Amino acid sequence: MPLLLLVGSYSIGLLITNRVYQAGQYSAREAAIIATGFSTVSATFMIIVARTLDLMSIWNLYFWLTLLITFIVTAITVRLPPLANMDDHKSDGEPEPIPGKRLSTAWQAGTEIAAKAPSLHRSVALNFKEGLIMAISILPSIMSVGLLGLLIAKYTPLFDWLGWLFYPFVAIWGLDDAAALAQASASGLAEMFLPALLMAEADFVARFAAGVVSVSAVLFFSASIPCILSTSIPLSVGRMLIVWFIRVVLSLLLAIPAGYLVQSLTS
Repeated sequence: MPLLLLVGSYSIGLLITNRVYQAGQYSAREAAIIATGFSTVSATFMIIVARTLDLMSIWNLYFWLTLLITFIVTAITVRLPPLANMDDHKSDGEPEPIPGKRLSTAWQAGTEIAAKAPSLHRSVALNFKEGLIMAISILPSIMSVGLLGLLIAKYTPLFDWLGWLFYPFVAIWGLDDAAALAQASASGLAEMFLPALLMAEADFVARFAAGVVSVSAVLFFSASIPCILSTSIPLSVGRMLIVWFIRVVLSLLLAIPAGYLVQSLTS
């Protein structure tokens, strides 16, 4: 599931995650971890980010370091509130795997579920129906919540003020563009592509960090947050804002030294 979200479509990944959660096979905490930790933009959109920031010459390093940083940030975030405090109980009554026999237990459970799976045409019809329902429920949220976030970013200094909360985590690395990077990272809450647009002319390390944060922050009002709100996963906007803040702080603390490392390797 995390791999699907990272290289494919986060909306489809959230649709599947929500279905598994409703079936009781994911706990609320597990579903929230997937939704807030791995629902990134697709790998193809990362190419657009890399082109905007002139990082295509180091595409492999950018892609794999972003992937690694995203996993590290998620591994830390899930151990902190609010995700750490969420209900971790599953309701499907699934037995715990026998110690030392996890693979055999997983194989047996998988084959049993596959044997009960509906036919191909029924699966396609079901997926189409659920996808259509999710799209109908998402569009009003994206048009309202997403538009509101973009209007705030364009016509108010809110994200500039919010950026000062990130400034200490950037300034400790001695970047010349510290204030600009901090404010650009804050603007990613409205739309994930904004940090890349705002930092397109910055120094290499700042551009690299902006490219990583655009992806690893995961949550933004123009799409991913409304998508999550349209599911049954018990995540409020307040909880997601806290998770977003933690993810941006951790991403900056990891991405900036990674940018220095890449600069030294490629210079």
